[in-house]
Amino acid sequence: MPSKRVARVGRGCVACGSCVKVCPVGAIQVWKGVEARVDGNRCVGCARCAGECPAGVIDVKAREELA
Repeated sequence: MPSKRVARVGRGCVACGSCVKVCPVGAIQVWKGVEARVDGNRCVGCARCAGECPAGVIDVKAREELA
């Protein structure tokens, strides 16, 4: 069952991969060297990626807010 929270990457991602390195479940991948993308089905909403993002473009929100 997915968590109640999920990470989302906003505009301004620099594709540095910092979030990928800290994700404990491998829910984030850098897509085509352009931006990070979160697999919402795997994300556990821990917010480690948001804390590590040097661009500050990752938010963790309640799933119902993003629907």
